[in-house]
Amino acid sequence: MLKISLEALQILDAIDRRGSFAGAGAELFRVPSTISYTVAKLEQDLGVLVFERLGPKVKLTTAGEELLKEGRYLLKAAENLEHRVRKVASGWESELSISMELMFEPIALQDDIEAFYQIADRTRLRISQDTLAGSWEALLDRRVDLLIGAAGIGPSGGGYTAIAMGILQFVFAVAPSHPLAAIDKPLGKAELLEHRAIAVADSARKVPARTVGLLFGQNTLTVPNMHNKYLFQLAGLGFGHLPEPYARRALASGQLIEKQTVEQIPHETLYLAWRNGEDGAALAWWIERMKRPGTLQRLFALMPGMQP
Repeated sequence: MLKISLEALQILDAIDRRGSFAGAGAELFRVPSTISYTVAKLEQDLGVLVFERLGPKVKLTTAGEELLKEGRYLLKAAENLEHRVRKVASGWESELSISMELMFEPIALQDDIEAFYQIADRTRLRISQDTLAGSWEALLDRRVDLLIGAAGIGPSGGGYTAIAMGILQFVFAVAPSHPLAAIDKPLGKAELLEHRAIAVADSARKVPARTVGLLFGQNTLTVPNMHNKYLFQLAGLGFGHLPEPYARRALASGQLIEKQTVEQIPHETLYLAWRNGEDGAALAWWIERMKRPGTLQRLFALMPGMQP
């Protein structure tokens, strides 16, 4: 049986803040005798003095300070738990996990997060990032509850709902110093296979990884995310397709050169997706929020190529 109760910790906290048993009793609507009894019982059970009695005033002992320091964490955790339980009872999840496509910056959701916390501050948000097939795998494996900007069509077999958020255009780009920049014709397999492609690693753990715009047998340098792909192409270490918003400023300034290729890759549809049968209030709020017109443009706006 535990000898420290939340009630006793709450009383210790009130005594410390108010400076006396009487002050704590007034705050907690308890008679002073109840306050005194609870403290005496706690000291007896623990075998230590928690307070030094200085007439009507009291002061925490060293042991009492340590007890209250750690005890306040427990009180806060209990308070949060109460709020989360009430939210769950009213339909709000205790936690919601959101995965953004890796090319986007999570801070782009700042306004949405602030608005969400205004009405659901006890639902904990967890934001992660995946890419390509890894995004869909995370959803179906129940590691995340909502996909924002997921690329490509989801896997067969169903079990989820997906709504198109919009189209992302890609451009084939190389640095001015790259040998492909000097070729004055659409680039075909013969030209591309002589050089290194920069690719983003698919975050899939189990399902087959997806590749975009790579030729069979292509020499490839694989990097962890779109930002590194962009930087490596700026440095002239390879070629590849970049999201047009990502590359826009570099193309305008001449840091990257757009080239035409014989085989064009299709533009990518980006999706908002969630598992069927999920009906939590937090998930519903985010789905409606992300379905607002202009959401995808807000995500694009924080890509490096869109920054002033």
